[in-house]
Amino acid sequence: MNDEVTLKIISLIDKIRPFIVSDGGNIEFVKYEDNIVYVRLSGACAECQLVDVTLSNGIEDILINEIPEIKEVRNID
Repeated sequence: MNDEVTLKIISLIDKIRPFIVSDGGNIEFVKYEDNIVYVRLSGACAECQLVDVTLSNGIEDILINEIPEIKEVRNID
């Protein structure tokens, strides 16, 4: 596991969290494995029909832009 990358991911998620919380949701870092970030979206995000858009066009774009090693971000239920 790359601890430096993991710390960067956690830091970025902490910066993203207030925007998700303001919409009634939450995001939790689960793990980073094989260049894939696993997160858990909860609250309003769990039932939102736009969760995939938020994940790919928001969270994933931000993380990949800042940390090129990341290939994908996946939501774990």
